[in-house]
Amino acid sequence: MENTFVKVASFQYSSEAMIIKGRLEAEGIEVFMKDNNTIDTDPLVSNAIGGVKLLVHLDDKDRATEVLQDVSRYSLDDEGKPLTCTKCNSHEIELGTTIKDIKSLFAFLFTFISVVLPFYTKYKYRCNNCGNEFNLE
Repeated sequence: MENTFVKVASFQYSSEAMIIKGRLEAEGIEVFMKDNNTIDTDPLVSNAIGGVKLLVHLDDKDRATEVLQDVSRYSLDDEGKPLTCTKCNSHEIELGTTIKDIKSLFAFLFTFISVVLPFYTKYKYRCNNCGNEFNLE
């Protein structure tokens, strides 16, 4: 009998994939990770190779998809409640990095030239509905 695997999700970092892998395994779904060692070795290639992929048996695809839909894709506060946009009150909020000031630009250039991972990054929340960027107080 041939085992067929299908991709149910992909993530930029293996730490994100490990969290979802644990959730799927808690539901009794066997999960395999692909390209996690490559990205752990060199995280800068994550976008080039499509990130860390989570694979499940074809028979478990529908159940895995249901579990993934239950997991919130957007940012939550410390109590587990969805964050709300300060402008449009949408809950479609994601955490992102920005390079908008001279300090972060120089830090990025220094790390790029010295071939190390960036050590200074600004994070902001961004609303997928209206594009508003904001910090939490």
